[in-house]
Amino acid sequence: MTKAGTTVTAARAPAPAARRPRRRGIELALIVLAVLLSVYGYCAAGLARTGTVPPDALGYGAGIGALALFAHLAVRIRAPYADPLPLPIGVLLNGLGLVLIHRLDLETPGDRAAPTQLVWSTLGVGLFIVVALLLRDHRVLQRYSYVCVVAALVLLLLPILFPAVNGARIWIRIAGFSIQPGEFAKVLLAVFFAAYLADNRNALAYTGRRLWRMQFPTGRVLGPIMTIWLLSVGVLVLERDLGTSLLFFCLFVVLLYVATGRTGWIAVGLLLAVLGAVAVGHLEPHVHGRIEDWLHPFATIEAGQGPNQLSQSLFAFAAGGVLGTGLGLGHSLLIGFATKSDFILATAGEELGLAGLTAIFLLYALLVERGYRAGLALREPFGRLLAVGLASIVALQVFVIAGGVTGLIPLTGMAMPFLAQGGSSVVTNWAIVALLIRVSDAAGRQHEGQEAP
Repeated sequence: MTKAGTTVTAARAPAPAARRPRRRGIELALIVLAVLLSVYGYCAAGLARTGTVPPDALGYGAGIGALALFAHLAVRIRAPYADPLPLPIGVLLNGLGLVLIHRLDLETPGDRAAPTQLVWSTLGVGLFIVVALLLRDHRVLQRYSYVCVVAALVLLLLPILFPAVNGARIWIRIAGFSIQPGEFAKVLLAVFFAAYLADNRNALAYTGRRLWRMQFPTGRVLGPIMTIWLLSVGVLVLERDLGTSLLFFCLFVVLLYVATGRTGWIAVGLLLAVLGAVAVGHLEPHVHGRIEDWLHPFATIEAGQGPNQLSQSLFAFAAGGVLGTGLGLGHSLLIGFATKSDFILATAGEELGLAGLTAIFLLYALLVERGYRAGLALREPFGRLLAVGLASIVALQVFVIAGGVTGLIPLTGMAMPFLAQGGSSVVTNWAIVALLIRVSDAAGRQHEGQEAP
């Protein structure tokens, strides 16, 4: 009797929860693959242009591999439950960006950007390692949300004191050294938006006045965050950095929607975006010119003045076809001064073709998806909003830049994450990957029932 009862009790006992594998070995294998693909691209570009393998290919591969290995060790030590995909994706995109910039450098010996970009990439990976090792719990950032927003506004204001570059005041240039403070400000504002909306999500969703079918929060709740957003966007409009203005606007609307769950904010955001675009397009000559180029990309050709940057970009995509001309065999340098920055995606489209371009977009989509997945897996609102906000920054940048160089939307001056020339951009994007890994580690620990280290 006792034996039978024991058997029944054992049968009814819940099975122990399956332990989630940490998957650090998968991450390491993917990092090795990413480094090998980057070295292969570096060699292919050199062979196509000079007929020989670049003599520094081994050193290039060793440098990229060492940086990636140090980053992997930091994740293995401090974030063992993190998602294994964001770091290899960052390594591959950064490596491919260095390859494309080096390939363009081969045609501009007097203007080499790859060595500088490699230095910035090293600083970016260094920041990634610092964040992974020192930031043990992402919730610490919530305590410093107002410090973050003050720092962001200061960074946005600084370029006003310096001369404009290509019609926009977004750079700080001192003794040949330049940074773009707005790149760092977007991460700081994402932290502030996430913290404020997490603290006030119930008031935003369930209090206020109803107008038609929408319920608007009270000014006391919505006022502070609206003020910060309007100040940041206003400064950027003053500096003619309209690409980052659009990014901040969309980030604000996305996080407001995620915090409240009300789809009406999306409709309001789209309406305000359209009204703002029409107003700025008519009032700002610089923006009006870009809209005219977008509406009539071949107007300069018809007028006998030669192709402009957008038309040359479209020609590059058309020349690439499905499989591309091959690394080093395109002519995207005809685009002009922005080939290595705003229009570097045209080089990828021409030399890697539609297949390569699709692979790049899939890498970005996978990085964004893993960020959303990590955020949705968390029960606490700040981490959820922070992950969604950081992933949305990457998604919005890719859409705005890719849409601009392909003629889908008017062109805005922003840097393609990891690919384009721009030190501030690559450092910021590595910080975003580090924070996403920290959030995904917290989600993994939550699944295992463990606390942050």
